Amino acid sequence: MKTQYAILGSGMQGTAAAYDLAKFADAGGIRLGDRDLGQAQKAADRVNGLLDMAICHPMVVDALNPESLANFLDGIDTLLSCVPYWMHPKIAEVAIAERVNMCDLGGNTEVTEETLAMDKNAKQHGVALVPDCGLAPGLVNSLGLYIIESFDVADSVKVYCGVLPQHPVPPFNYKLTFNVEGLVTEYDHRAIVLRDGEVTTVETLAELETLHFDGFGEMEAFTTSGGTSTAPYTLRGRVTNYEYKTIRFPGHAALMRVFKDFGFWSPTPITVQGATVSPLDFFCAHFGPKLAEFVDEDQCLIRAVGTGTKNGENLRIVVDIWDKQCPETGFTSMERLTGFSLSIIAQAISAGQVGPGAHRYELAMTGTEFVARLRERGIQLVETR
Repeated sequence: MKTQYAILGSGMQGTAAAYDLAKFADAGGIRLGDRDLGQAQKAADRVNGLLDMAICHPMVVDALNPESLANFLDGIDTLLSCVPYWMHPKIAEVAIAERVNMCDLGGNTEVTEETLAMDKNAKQHGVALVPDCGLAPGLVNSLGLYIIESFDVADSVKVYCGVLPQHPVPPFNYKLTFNVEGLVTEYDHRAIVLRDGEVTTVETLAELETLHFDGFGEMEAFTTSGGTSTAPYTLRGRVTNYEYKTIRFPGHAALMRVFKDFGFWSPTPITVQGATVSPLDFFCAHFGPKLAEFVDEDQCLIRAVGTGTKNGENLRIVVDIWDKQCPETGFTSMERLTGFSLSIIAQAISAGQVGPGAHRYELAMTGTEFVARLRERGIQLVETR
C-alpha cells in the first residue's frame, strides 16, 4: 500500500511540501487540511495543476480540536505539521493517539522539547515524531552534520541563513516570509550555542559579523534564537563549537535592536489612554502588516563553515547555497527550502528509516543523505575545501 500523507496548514510551506511529496514520494494520496476550505482548495488545485495529477485533496480541519483533528487523520500514515510552532505538541498528542507519524517545522526549542518528551508514549504506539524539520532549524543543521561527517575530528561549525528580498527597500531591506511572531521570537529570545564543548546561551541581535558572497556582496550576520534548536546538545562530543547566525542586509540588526532595547517586544500589558495592550501584541499587529506590504521575489543565502582534521591534515570546508524563487513553479525560495526539507524527512519516516519514538532532528537522518536529497531537487550547493 502506498503511503497516505496529510499536511496540516495549507499556506506557503504546506503547499510546497505537498508539491514535493507529490513529485518524489510516490504517495497514495495527500490530504491538505486548513481551517479555511478555500485555502486548502487553492493549495490542492495548485499542486495538482503543476504536476497534472489529482493527488491532493482539500479538507477543513480545526488543528486544536482533538475530534476534528482525529477525523482529519483517519487513514493517514504520516502527518506534516505546518502550523504555528506553539501548536505542535498539542497536535502530536492526537497524532500519537491515532497512531500517525508526524514531523513539524519547529521554530522554538522549548516547544520542541515538549514534543520530544512524548518519546515513551510514541514508542508505545509505534509512532515516529521528528520536530524542527524546516529551514532553520532543519536544513541548516543537516549542512552542519554534513560537514561534521566530512571530518575525522571536527572542531568548529558555524551555520548562517537568511531569506531576503531580491530588490530590498530601505530602511529594513527585508521581506516577511513567515509570521511576525516567529520573527520576534528569533530576534528576542536567547540563542543556544555550543562553545568550547559546553552548551550555553547568548544574547540575540548581537555578535555582528560581515560575510562576503561572490556575486552578491557584503552582508551582516548576527545571533538569533531557534536556528540550532537541540543540535548543540546532540553534537556535544562530536564537535567543539557549533552555532547559528541569521544573514541580513547591512544595518538591519541595528534597526531591530531599537525595538528590542526599548521594550516593544514585552508581553507585559500597558495602559494607554484607557486601552490596555501588550507592546508585543501591538508590534505584531502593526509592524507585521507593514512589513508584508513589501512584495518582492525572494532569495535565500545559506553558508556552513567547518574546521577540523581529515587524514591528519587541517581542513576547512565551506558549503554555500544561493537559492532564488523558482520561475517555473512560482515557489519562493523560503517555500522550497522549508517545505521540501519537511517533505524529505516525512518520506524517510514513511520509508521506515526513522523508528518509533520522538527523535531530535539531527538524529533522524545523516547530513550526507540529506544533502543528496537536496541535490535531487535541483538545489545548488557549492562546496569549497
